[in-house]
Amino acid sequence: MDQKFRCPVYKKCGGCQLDVTYPQQLSFKQRTVATLLGQYRKAEPIIGMDDPFHYRCKVSTAFGYSHGHAISGVWQSSSGKLTPVENCALEDERAGAIVAAIKELLPGFKLRTYDERSGKGFLRFVMIRIGKQSGEILVALGTGSGIFPEKKNFAAALVKKCPDITTIVQNISTDRLNLLLGREETVLYGKGYITDRLCGYDFRISARSFFQINPVQTEKLYATAVEFADLKGKETVIDAYCGVGTIGIIASAKAKKVIAAEVNIDAVKNARENVRLNGIDNVEVIKADAGEFMAALAEEGEKIDVVFTDPPRAGCSRQFLASLVKLAPAKVVYVSCNPETQARDLQYLTRSGYKVMRIRPVDMFPFTRHVETVVLMILDGV
Repeated sequence: MDQKFRCPVYKKCGGCQLDVTYPQQLSFKQRTVATLLGQYRKAEPIIGMDDPFHYRCKVSTAFGYSHGHAISGVWQSSSGKLTPVENCALEDERAGAIVAAIKELLPGFKLRTYDERSGKGFLRFVMIRIGKQSGEILVALGTGSGIFPEKKNFAAALVKKCPDITTIVQNISTDRLNLLLGREETVLYGKGYITDRLCGYDFRISARSFFQINPVQTEKLYATAVEFADLKGKETVIDAYCGVGTIGIIASAKAKKVIAAEVNIDAVKNARENVRLNGIDNVEVIKADAGEFMAALAEEGEKIDVVFTDPPRAGCSRQFLASLVKLAPAKVVYVSCNPETQARDLQYLTRSGYKVMRIRPVDMFPFTRHVETVVLMILDGV
């Protein structure tokens, strides 16, 4: 695999940061992990992709107007201008065809794109989610107004042009920030959500759901996390920062009980739906701050065998880490999208009695500088 591509908007878009061959990208990321985490243990070889192109199954594109025509692409925060992007080598190719169809339909329905400066206009952005295994497609039309006179006819026309579309929703976005989904949503076609399969389990995905954008590598990432935990079927497990419940659900087949903690109410609802969808009876989803929840369990003397944690880029809070140490699970599996903050957190945990046993990087985002890492820690003396 020595592909290297020359994107015409490489420096303007910002979606790609590495303009080198894929093997060179993997080497760069392996070195990055070695530099940041090498003091704890030598990292295992990075897991790359067989095909590092068109992996993004979630695509968001902004809409604007130029020379009498609708354009779509990426907003530049520095200039406040929209850079047109016709074809992206990282996005699922079906998304590009849907965006093109929407642009063709706008004039016939007398719909104008949104003007960020004046706050006038209708269509702000389009977000597309594609089920890698199911093939189902969700299209979210991000609009600056809820008024959409011919919405059903527009949806029907779009489905006629792109019959693979499973569902279409209108998301009303009045926030000044570009591409930010609003809370008000109307289903125009289909059920308002799609379902996809990950590691043998089904997950319901709506416009607002958090779901990894590279499902091929997500399976490898989560399989690594469960592998590192080495569950024997007798363990009580916590899935902290559980989101829509992916790691906890995947680990449930090998654990006695999984407690999934999440503070975001929308994610909690999605996680509970996914537990029911898969007919799982040993996963409990609770709405709680994971750190506060673990501290309470420690006070009650509860025994937890394994904690999975997959925090945002900022890493784990000091309060969360203190609660984790107080709870003292025998194993911690730390999944990170930012090895810099992970390195900081590992310093705290290793000074508090934990030992790093394994480190494995996974390339979730080819052609970017981002790298995910899975770290296994055990409590010394356990």
